[in-house]
Amino acid sequence: MAKAPLAIVVAVSRNGVIGRDGDMPWKLSTDLKRFKAMTLGKPIIVGRKTLDSFGGKPLPGRPHVVVTRDVSRIIEGVQLAGSVEEAVNAAQAIAAATGADEIGIIGGGEIYRQSMNFVDRLYVTHVDADIPDGDTFFPDIDPDIFEKVSEEAIPAGEKDNYPTRFSVYHRKNAAN
Repeated sequence: MAKAPLAIVVAVSRNGVIGRDGDMPWKLSTDLKRFKAMTLGKPIIVGRKTLDSFGGKPLPGRPHVVVTRDVSRIIEGVQLAGSVEEAVNAAQAIAAATGADEIGIIGGGEIYRQSMNFVDRLYVTHVDADIPDGDTFFPDIDPDIFEKVSEEAIPAGEKDNYPTRFSVYHRKNAAN
């Protein structure tokens, strides 16, 4: 059976910030709605700190594989993995069992860094702002490795701090 493609889903500021003090440094209701629509029903890989930022509970409607050093910890409703590689294998098994057509990798910074070398797609919300005092960053997107295949400007909605651009990147020379 073919493996489900791996896709990073991230919002990143112009200066590379994705987080500050364990949270997102913006309010982007429009983007959160897109995120939910894109990830619902698909297995997602998330780091333990990012899960904690959700209140320590999984997001509804998505099987979670949580990367943590403490795999003996019990977190209701999630599968634990001791490494990103172990998480990918677990998420692939979930995708095969459920018929999911993609696996989402949703952070945080260290999980993104460890995943960039093998993901197939990037779904990037480029936040039109420079965020001061950020403490978590997204790695640079190498244009020799990833090709932007689409981009859509999204004006700031009523509950958004900033306008954004939603971009999709595919790994070059990969089956997409």
